Amino acid sequence: MAIGEDRSAAESSLKAAVARPAGERVVLTCRDGVLLHGHFWPAKNQAIASVIINPATGVLARYYHYYADFLARDGFDVLTYDYRGIGLSRPQTLRGCGYRWREWGEQDFDAALRYIDELRPAQPLQVVGHSIGGYLPGLSPRAGRIDRMLTMGAQYAYWRDYADGHRARLFWKWHVVMPVLTALYGYFPGRRLSWLEDLPAGVANEWSFRGPRMELTHPADERDDVLRRFAAVTAPILAVAVSDDDIGTPAAIRRTLAYYRNAERTEVLLTPAVYGLENIGHFSLFHSRHKAGFWQDTLRWLKDGVNPWVDNQHG
Repeated sequence: MAIGEDRSAAESSLKAAVARPAGERVVLTCRDGVLLHGHFWPAKNQAIASVIINPATGVLARYYHYYADFLARDGFDVLTYDYRGIGLSRPQTLRGCGYRWREWGEQDFDAALRYIDELRPAQPLQVVGHSIGGYLPGLSPRAGRIDRMLTMGAQYAYWRDYADGHRARLFWKWHVVMPVLTALYGYFPGRRLSWLEDLPAGVANEWSFRGPRMELTHPADERDDVLRRFAAVTAPILAVAVSDDDIGTPAAIRRTLAYYRNAERTEVLLTPAVYGLENIGHFSLFHSRHKAGFWQDTLRWLKDGVNPWVDNQHG
């Protein structure tokens, strides 16, 4: 799930969404009839695999366009897309819109997966998931089709997993202010606050009231099926956490990884010093300044299944 650690972090991430490389505009059709908008980036040479990039909550898909172009230049067919209610997939009005996180996985990611699978059926299919984007794949009925996953700060916003020393501030922001404003406006006006993009009320409230067990946000008669879908993922997962990420903490990442119980799961904890930096946080790894560092390292995993951060591995 994504998240602005603070106003400046969100602004610096979202400001980078200008003058990006352009992929081919595409429309994805969800099983419930909702249309999503995104971009397809064909590999610039012989394709190695297909990659779906799942954004963080309240982050426009175009923030990932530089990274998508980077992957395409290295032999990947790449799909980026906006979830329902966000960016290019935003309806005329968000007020009263009940879109939820669960639909982003069960419907939206599922539509992205089906689109790529139909377009490139013979290719390995990989997922790069940022924040909530690393949690959503397990909700798709076709999640077993995934061949490899790379996640960054992947979690679903249980407040007790926020970093010590920041928990009270983040609880106030996302679990007090956000639901109050959502009730007042009929959606969460994140853009007005310069925190994130605006969010549908359903997404904002799922975030605000999430408990320690994600399946409990689903109807009782669907919970076993949800757990089975996560268990169907056998793709190896490399889950990256960053030491100064207040939200995507190791505890939060492990809570999500536990649902992928039949996948080979590897955790790494990066410090900013690994890349000669003072801070990284929850957002910035997809900023183009990481092209020569983190982005290059991700290629080793996406191409060959090699963990480039083995010295930072945590069991």
